[in-house]
Amino acid sequence: MKTSDIKITVGLDENNVPDKLLWTAQDGGIEQEEAKALLLSVWDSKAKETLRIDLWTKDMPVDEMKQFFHQTLVAMADTFQRATADEKMSDTMRDFCDYFAEKMDLKA
Repeated sequence: MKTSDIKITVGLDENNVPDKLLWTAQDGGIEQEEAKALLLSVWDSKAKETLRIDLWTKDMPVDEMKQFFHQTLVAMADTFQRATADEKMSDTMRDFCDYFAEKMDLKA
């Protein structure tokens, strides 16, 4: 079986607060690329629950965090549609994304 690794390295300050995030995905041509935030969800089939890792660096600007969340929500709507073929709920999720963007002043 072929495998592919994705590696996340978290640099911590003296208070164990993330101050640097680096990720590597060699199959994707990514090597020690810097990031300011990441959200990782893993489905635990036995417990029927989602496990999460939510990290962001202490210098992640709030305006960029708002954009990051908006773009993540839009991507989740797209992924939900591909995974379930539920167009009606995907459209409802996209409607919420538009509402979110409006309330966060992310769209003109």
